Amino acid sequence: MNVDPSGIVIVSDQPIDTAQLSELVDRFFSDMVKLVVDVRRRVVAVGGELHADAEAVLLEGGSKQADLWGANYYPGLGPDDCLQFTALINIRPTQDNRAMEVQDPAIREEMGAIVSELVGQGEAL
Repeated sequence: MNVDPSGIVIVSDQPIDTAQLSELVDRFFSDMVKLVVDVRRRVVAVGGELHADAEAVLLEGGSKQADLWGANYYPGLGPDDCLQFTALINIRPTQDNRAMEVQDPAIREEMGAIVSELVGQGEAL
């Protein structure tokens, strides 16, 4: 796990530490944390005030724009309600995603699997 100077944590090989996740949740929003998932590389950038902040960190690290999708993670809401697939960075008409919400069910499923593995399944902190 690498911590960016902006407080964004890059998670790839092992799940994020619960204490670190709790700190990121409390930093800006108190009930959730923004994240960006690279669905090809199976990497998650957790934290930041804007999805664009986490997106920029992943792009600098070699991710491709087409593979990055934003979401909000709500600890304590359980596996069915912890992930909201909404972010301004998701508006991509060239990829047939014309809304803030990720439209493709396959991408949503992949994002969910990656977040479940590396961030959590909505467990309380």
